[in-house]
Amino acid sequence: MTNEVKEKTPIPKSPNEVEKFMKEKIGLGKSFDTGVRKLKIINKDVHFYYINGLCDAAFIIELTEELVQINDHEEDSNRLFDIVHNRLVHQSVKPIKSLDEMVDEVLSGLIVVVVEGEPQGLVVDVRSYPGRTPMEPDTEKVIRGSRDGFVENIIINTAVTRRRIRDENLRFEIMRVSERGKTDIAIGYIEGVANPDLIEIVKKELNNIAIDGIPLADKTVEEFLLKQGYNPYPLVRYTERADIAASHLLEGHVLIYVDTSPSVIITPTTIFHHMQHVEEYRQSPGVGTFVRWVRFLGIFASLFLLPLWFLFVLEPHHLPERIAFVGPNELTHIPVVVQIFLADIGIEFLRMAAIHTPTALSNAMGLVAAVLIGQIAIDVGLFVPEVILYSSIAAIGNFVTPSYELGIANKLARLGLLIIVAIFHTPGLIVGITIYIILLARIHSFNTPYLWPLIPFQPKALIQILIRRAVPGSQIRPSIVHTTNRIRQPKQ
Repeated sequence: MTNEVKEKTPIPKSPNEVEKFMKEKIGLGKSFDTGVRKLKIINKDVHFYYINGLCDAAFIIELTEELVQINDHEEDSNRLFDIVHNRLVHQSVKPIKSLDEMVDEVLSGLIVVVVEGEPQGLVVDVRSYPGRTPMEPDTEKVIRGSRDGFVENIIINTAVTRRRIRDENLRFEIMRVSERGKTDIAIGYIEGVANPDLIEIVKKELNNIAIDGIPLADKTVEEFLLKQGYNPYPLVRYTERADIAASHLLEGHVLIYVDTSPSVIITPTTIFHHMQHVEEYRQSPGVGTFVRWVRFLGIFASLFLLPLWFLFVLEPHHLPERIAFVGPNELTHIPVVVQIFLADIGIEFLRMAAIHTPTALSNAMGLVAAVLIGQIAIDVGLFVPEVILYSSIAAIGNFVTPSYELGIANKLARLGLLIIVAIFHTPGLIVGITIYIILLARIHSFNTPYLWPLIPFQPKALIQILIRRAVPGSQIRPSIVHTTNRIRQPKQ
């Protein structure tokens, strides 16, 4: 979609001219899935245009029966358009006046009815997109909680969200993006809570997307919205759970729903949003806090454990006497840093193989790889046992990270720290961590500091991140979203 205003061609009064246009524009009669149903009602032509597979045939049959019965009850053909409009027994019927709108609606799965002698058409929403039913997402499973999740249908996704928030101020503004794909995108927010400036920024950026199509859906939209380049750290949060989406809407976030994607984009976000998991809120505050600390520990280990251990290998005199055993007890001809990189890359091989392996075989494949390959690599002298141990702990820390994108970014940061430690030893680790924190502090997502509330420091907000508070005590919305209404639970 571009900012250029195109002159729209009006719908001709002759259905035959409309049919000719549709043959030239969308390949009517050439593409097997494009169709037209022609009726004769009160001596006038009435045409239905549709796409097979995107429309509910039962609705079309019912509408056809209603229109055919007009011949038995009406005689005034001058009022035919109003009569047809009245007889379309459906809750979603709207008039359109241009051929461009007509093409967009038909290709989106709606049907368009044109009546001879009228320079307009009627759009009926009888979409029935192929897809799966809502089910629990694989990446955001919980022990207790709802089992429904988002699917590839934007209508269902907005519906399961509205089911959780029955607020009259909940808004879903829809638009079409890309010149050829014409993908439906909905912006979700609560009016009077979400920041109006953020809403306008999101709308403006979406309207400025100029590309043929976005078949990769939400990820393409994210790259147009944020233009982050090669920065590996995620600047928006994805979720496939409707309860998480609803919680962020109530906090004042703006959500982006992209048709054909089961993930919803949450904006704005900080790095700590990517460290939270719904399981923390399905347990008591004490248990949720414990789970959160364990998760933070795993994320910290995935980042700094291997570089720190490697530094002790290079400079064992830094170790206190009580833990002097840390470090390889055996030596091989391969440098330790090379072993670490090989182990990390090998774990990445296993991850990719598990994704591409059929589910019935993936568990067996992982077991064989973990037990046989790792042990044999140690026996032949390729790795020392400690490398396998600490690489495995770091890998588990990656899997503990709730956000898949954050886990991959942390792995890249860890490899960078390993290289710096290998070259500069202790100063390298100190300087590397300092540069890492500075780079994160310089990141902004929709003018939101990435390390908030650590940088800039806000102690009350940081305490809420470290300690899972009970819901009745969380009466203030996070200030980082700049909401227009900070009170979540007005006092009685």
